Amino acid sequence: MSETRSDGELLRAIAADRDRHAFEELYRRYAPWLAARLRGRCADAGIVDDVVQETFLAVWRGTARHRQEGYSDDAAGWLWRIGSRRLVDAVRGDGARGRLRQALYRLRHRDEASAEERVLAGVEHGDLAGALTRLSPELRAVLQATVIDGLTTREAAVLLGIPPGTVKTRAQRARKQLREALA
Repeated sequence: MSETRSDGELLRAIAADRDRHAFEELYRRYAPWLAARLRGRCADAGIVDDVVQETFLAVWRGTARHRQEGYSDDAAGWLWRIGSRRLVDAVRGDGARGRLRQALYRLRHRDEASAEERVLAGVEHGDLAGALTRLSPELRAVLQATVIDGLTTREAAVLLGIPPGTVKTRAQRARKQLREALA
């Protein structure tokens, strides 16, 4: 009977020796978990499957490097950080094209206050975290996608699997509820 290796041992074996068995074991251990977690952020199963594959491909190729001192049982958090970033890139259009589009958008609208700035400008006293937890899961998901992840309405619609108009309506409702809760 073979001994089960820790996440740290698997990561070291993949990084140092390109150990295929270690990689396969890490994949079997975390791919289903990562896919399930990403599906909570993106309704498009095709995008989620691609992101899971890209995440593990980055691990295998060594383009995603785990901190040497961090080789412990923190593989899940590390894989989540890689996967969630790749998901945002995938939804945004990936790579340089997406970054260029975002940079142009920011230049064009740099004099306008961002949604975060408008919300925070109105908050002098109040419990923002408490107000956020009182929002429905649907409204929180829209805020997560548009404010925290910085996605456009169209990108958030793809990520959440809802029409762009619904994203706008939910974002407006969430802002209204937050204003009322923090007033």
